[in-house]
Amino acid sequence: MVAVNASFIAFRPFSSPSTSHPHHPSLSSSPTPPQSLTLKVAPVTKRNASNFTCTFALKKSEICETVDVVDEKNDAIVKESSETILYSISPLPLLILAALPGASTVTSLFSPFVELVKSFNLPGWLVHWGHPGNMAVVLFAMGGYGTYLGFRIRFSDDVEEKAKAKDLHPKLLAGMFFFFALGATGGVTSLLTSDRPIFESPHAVTGFIGLALLTIQTILPSLFEGNPGLRNVHGILGSSIMTLFLVHAALGLQLGLSY
Repeated sequence: MVAVNASFIAFRPFSSPSTSHPHHPSLSSSPTPPQSLTLKVAPVTKRNASNFTCTFALKKSEICETVDVVDEKNDAIVKESSETILYSISPLPLLILAALPGASTVTSLFSPFVELVKSFNLPGWLVHWGHPGNMAVVLFAMGGYGTYLGFRIRFSDDVEEKAKAKDLHPKLLAGMFFFFALGATGGVTSLLTSDRPIFESPHAVTGFIGLALLTIQTILPSLFEGNPGLRNVHGILGSSIMTLFLVHAALGLQLGLSY
């Protein structure tokens, strides 16, 4: 086995064939043959072979290390990309209201009244289900019929019917708002007489949200003259509030059956 050693290669210049030219008499008319290219090959000794082997081994190890680093980076990228991030939306964080000082303050304010109610020795079923029964009547009688009148105002072609609806609709829903706000105190009293915590259930949270939306709904009619488009907002918001209070009633029933 032999190897080419560049140090033994000698290049000797050679002249390219020339042709005669009338203006250049120095150039020979006969072509000069190219001189030979001398290439000397040196035999491979054990020392040279070891040099070649070491160099190759070094380069090979460097390549392997580089490939390993790249593989590790690719694995890290794959692991990062394979991670799944889950986002959830839950109403439970709203229960943070229970941790507010208002719960203890309301409890202390209601304590004298709660003791008075306990002294009446009322039937347990009346204390337990009195609030849900009253609120159900307000929701379906006043709220349900008031919502119906609101749709008649929008879609009825009878002028007389529309006039009566315009007169009765705000009265009914204002009464619903009043009795709902008053009924909230009855719900708090019912829970405290049963030694139950207040403001710690989804029923309480939906009740607060519903009363806040009813406040906005009550203000909107005063803005109709300046912005007639708010009538559509009023109708959509009113339907949404009624849906919310239906959920509120279901959560209240669940709460009542839990103790």
